[in-house]
Amino acid sequence: MIKEAIFHRPKNNFAYAYDANTLHIRLQAKKDDLTRVELIHGDPYRWAEGRMLSDKLPMVKSASDELYDYWFIAIEPENKRFVYQFEVSDDRETWVFGEMGFTADVEQNRFFRFPYLNAVDVFDAPAWVKDTVWYQIFPERFANGNPARKTNTNAVWGDVPGPDSFFGGDFEGILEHLDYLSDLGITGIYMTPIFEAPTNHKYDTIDYMKLDPQFGDEETFRKLVKACHDRGIRVMLDAVFNHAGYGFGPFQDVLKHGAASRYADWFHMLSYGNGEEAPRYETFAFTPYMPKLNTSHPEVKEYLLGVAKHWIEEFDIDGWRLDVANEVDHRFWREFRNAVRSVKDDVYMVAEIWNDAMPWLQGDQFDSVMNYPFGEAVIDFIAKDKIEATRFASLVTSHLQLYPENVSRVLFNLLGSHDTPRILTVCGDDLNKLKLAFLLLYTYPGSPCIYYGDEIGLTGDGDDFAYYRACMEWEPEKQNQELLAFVKRLIAIRKASPALTDNARMEFLKTDDAKGLVIYRRSSGDEEILVALNKGDHPAEFELPASWSGKTVVDLWTGHQLETDHGPQSTGFKLSGQQFRILGLGIK
Repeated sequence: MIKEAIFHRPKNNFAYAYDANTLHIRLQAKKDDLTRVELIHGDPYRWAEGRMLSDKLPMVKSASDELYDYWFIAIEPENKRFVYQFEVSDDRETWVFGEMGFTADVEQNRFFRFPYLNAVDVFDAPAWVKDTVWYQIFPERFANGNPARKTNTNAVWGDVPGPDSFFGGDFEGILEHLDYLSDLGITGIYMTPIFEAPTNHKYDTIDYMKLDPQFGDEETFRKLVKACHDRGIRVMLDAVFNHAGYGFGPFQDVLKHGAASRYADWFHMLSYGNGEEAPRYETFAFTPYMPKLNTSHPEVKEYLLGVAKHWIEEFDIDGWRLDVANEVDHRFWREFRNAVRSVKDDVYMVAEIWNDAMPWLQGDQFDSVMNYPFGEAVIDFIAKDKIEATRFASLVTSHLQLYPENVSRVLFNLLGSHDTPRILTVCGDDLNKLKLAFLLLYTYPGSPCIYYGDEIGLTGDGDDFAYYRACMEWEPEKQNQELLAFVKRLIAIRKASPALTDNARMEFLKTDDAKGLVIYRRSSGDEEILVALNKGDHPAEFELPASWSGKTVVDLWTGHQLETDHGPQSTGFKLSGQQFRILGLGIK
């Protein structure tokens, strides 16, 4: 037994409250090492004859990656108090694993504890998120609905963008194309910053309480939010609370008055400068026009929390995406959560964090993060051919173990954004690759998001972010209609399938590196969905799970029940190169 590979830690992603009555317990062990794991558990106050009474339940091996197996059990503590140890065996030796490590029996060890299942501590992301299909809009480039009102437009719609290009995108333009988004199947819009700022990207805010005049006024924005809600579309805004813009009033006051400014402590000033030396201060990255805010300062905190509540109270927005969230102190985000939830109890809070984000996803700060690791795994596997099928499955499995299942169910999944090259360009302009990437996006646990224009084949790459932010193409003949129809169909399948939205359970059934074959299953209740994709150039074969034998199976892409020349469905299928199947069992 490889004891040093066995790991568990309570009150985290290895032991967490799934709901008000249920605990999920995980144990990590070396791959293919343990043959049996049982959970020894009890109530710390249930004793008899001088010892705590305990029961024993088998755990199941729920997932495996390249290095580890993950054993799992869901359990409902009778009195919401729970203590536990693990009995682990590899068929050669058996040990009890607890807080003191490995011992021969329970009495020599100490129990792990989940002291009490408090309902208020349960991770509680809004219920609507798991069913939402997002669409990210970069407002300056989506559509110009009122050209006559613009005073700063300096480029013709559709030209190659530069860092300082202004094409005139606005709220009216979004309003004009809501029917397009509804027809696509979109139920959530995420807009990059819309507050007053001098740049086209608006991540250098100068007034958090004012809409940028380039986009429109409050009346138009209120009309936009209402029109979205009338169509069943949620609206999420982007806030930059890590830093402000160079022209932000309080920062300009500091530059003018130095240490005497009433805002001197609002920023991380290193020196106030003098006639010969410029002021020095902490910034986002090394960008001098983005001074970093001191979010631990009471006045800064009061101001920013007021901003967060204002746009919910006055315009009924549904979510906040928070820029550079991992560089802001945790205490601020805890107060942020309480503040916005005091106004609207189902606001969705998404953090821009590109790595393991468990410290921010324990129910007291964010509901979700932008799931770049998932997108990177898809890109490396499908678009760049950097990793094989088995490695892809391992990366995805490992990532799903990073978080509680109720967190993974609402993660904000994406293949690209305003900060990354266009996904079609990354795919080498190969539409078949892009389709397989979209297939993975819309059948993966979480809340999927498409970056505007990816569904019609917009491209863009280069050394400057500007290339990722081209104007949306609205002339049908310049849109890839086949790709658009493909994405629309995928979204429709997802929205009609509880197995794809109700939980974060994903089981890889087979991988074949030589063929580029990946097969996985999603399930919810009696409904199961099997996804098989072949990214290689040659045909590959796969079989249905044995449990599907003799049952009605539906091809979800065509809607047809599967039949063979012999009557009932065959259990074996051939998959052509760069093709896929989505099959359903128990579909109503």
